Amino acid sequence: MWVMKRVLIISYYWPPTGGSGVQRWVKFAKYLPAEGWQPVIYTPENPEQLAVDESLEAEVPAEAEVIKTHITEPYELYKKFLKKSGHSKEAMEVNPVNARNKTFAQKMAMWVRGNLFRPDPRCLWIRPSVKFLKKYLKEHPVDLIVSTGPPQSMHIIGMKLARETGLPWVADFRDPWTRIFYFKHLSMTRATERWHKRMEKKVLDEASAVVAVSPLVQQEFQNMTHTPVELITNGFDECDFGQADALAQRGGPDKDFVITHTGLFAADGNPTMLWKVLADKCNKDEEFKKRLRIRFIGKTDDAVTDAVMAEGLGEHLTDMGYQPHAVAVREQRQASLLILPLRKEPEYKAVLPGKLFEYLASWRPVLGIGQPDGAMSMILNTTRTGVVLNWEDETSMKRFIELCWNNHLKGELTVDDADLSRFTRRSLTRSMAELFDRLTR
Repeated sequence: MWVMKRVLIISYYWPPTGGSGVQRWVKFAKYLPAEGWQPVIYTPENPEQLAVDESLEAEVPAEAEVIKTHITEPYELYKKFLKKSGHSKEAMEVNPVNARNKTFAQKMAMWVRGNLFRPDPRCLWIRPSVKFLKKYLKEHPVDLIVSTGPPQSMHIIGMKLARETGLPWVADFRDPWTRIFYFKHLSMTRATERWHKRMEKKVLDEASAVVAVSPLVQQEFQNMTHTPVELITNGFDECDFGQADALAQRGGPDKDFVITHTGLFAADGNPTMLWKVLADKCNKDEEFKKRLRIRFIGKTDDAVTDAVMAEGLGEHLTDMGYQPHAVAVREQRQASLLILPLRKEPEYKAVLPGKLFEYLASWRPVLGIGQPDGAMSMILNTTRTGVVLNWEDETSMKRFIELCWNNHLKGELTVDDADLSRFTRRSLTRSMAELFDRLTR
């Protein structure tokens, strides 16, 4: 009788929590049973939820075992503190850590967060989790452990559990640790910074294998450790997309020209030059003004919508707020142009946003805004699905918008010859399962 191997996946994010941090391991879990691995997910029963998407629960396979325990974390106290100080908006910002012009109350909260909760505010879950899982694994053995972060506390749980059990352990980094863009904004003391770097090195060195989602992050980690660092990017699930429908959305002179952004839209990624270019085009082209639609799907900072309004584009904007994943996919597929501005941080050069791959699967042209020599640009260039332009490159933005608009008028606005097979969730899960198999032989 064939028996599946079992993998323990330690993840802070799990349905019904929504957002990009959930997608990666929900999709791996969905396809792992077909590769001979039963996913056993360990996750908090009461996590902080910036978004809820109950539709993702349908993605969890019947073979999966989900274990939940209580977590104590200070975020609710932090939010109450800010609200009492008159900071209700800041308490709910997309990216409060590196918000500009912080008040004294916010600076104090960041100092406490950065120095007293190491490596992050989920650290109070580390000790009880190791104790619980050590007992659980004696009664319900697994063949391998995976930790996925951030939050990086998940990796410390994985490391301590691997020490206790002797099981192989994979540290999956959806983002870097000390080189993540907001690390420098956490008001840490030098002693705390040194602690993070030591702990990051321990995790990298003690893991059986490390997984990165971007080639530049893979290279950075490999320079820090002798542990093999694998590249397994994020991707898209073919079940969510059908190429035929997308290719039918080619535009035409009688159809709206829809510019869409999905996911978190933070103030430090606000593409102000793009709004200026669109406003100028509206002033010079009455037909463009008549057809232009701008849609935001996801949580958007007020600074972004305010900038759109300031350029006189308010009548063109629809802010739909957070929507279930299926709705976001539908809006991507109905767009004329998808925009993906990165945050204005040098560390973002190495980042491959998870939604990039779903943008690709929507078969719409993509306008990335960030470092033209970064990781995202490599993907768009090799797949020939879009461009990445510098934040202030007005000339190139005008040229690209003009190109897309003209193709839209001719009914030729689509991307239909890219080879995206290596980015499917099924293919990526196969790569992950092959890594598991190697570590457990």
